[in-house]
Amino acid sequence: MKRLIYLQLTALLLSGAISVSYAQSDKKYNKEMEKVYQKKTKELKKEGWAVSGTSLTLEAAMMKHLRTINSDDKNKELITEVSMCKSANVCKANAQNNVMVEYANNAGSYVRGRVVSDMFNNASAAVPEEFDKFYAAYERLVQAEIKGELEFSFAIEKPNGEGKTYRAYYIVNEEKAGKARMRAMQLAAEETRLAQLYAEQVANFVREGFENE
Repeated sequence: MKRLIYLQLTALLLSGAISVSYAQSDKKYNKEMEKVYQKKTKELKKEGWAVSGTSLTLEAAMMKHLRTINSDDKNKELITEVSMCKSANVCKANAQNNVMVEYANNAGSYVRGRVVSDMFNNASAAVPEEFDKFYAAYERLVQAEIKGELEFSFAIEKPNGEGKTYRAYYIVNEEKAGKARMRAMQLAAEETRLAQLYAEQVANFVREGFENE
């Protein structure tokens, strides 16, 4: 009986220690987060940026953005910028198009690089012509598929001549983005009749994550 009580007390003490440890960790994390967003917002304000299209302050928008990114280790930040646009709607539409194109180009470049280096020994062997058609189709289809996975976070703007420079921040979940890339790959393989032997190897490259430039 005494041993049982001892074990129960030990378990309670350990759980309490773990709770304190997590609380201390959260406190430290929140302090670091505050330093990051304060530094970022200070730099942006100094450069003349102001938050766009929201009632939130720049500080609040940035904090919300950083918290969302850090809420899931699969969440990635994408940033794009457009210049000389005049209306908020045009700026936002151009920014969304830009970020989709940039993501698709990077996805295509990554697969192209892996195909050349891993499958064809850095082009020492001839790369079949069908791959050129596949890359083009894959990038086009990634651009279409990734649209539904992009989460607009917030935007900032500053005067630029008669228009403005507009910077938009997006978040994409890599797990969902990976599924979007796989859908694009399968459609591109069917569209270009990529040989099944190649398609299986390319699919492995598509599944891998990559750092967006």
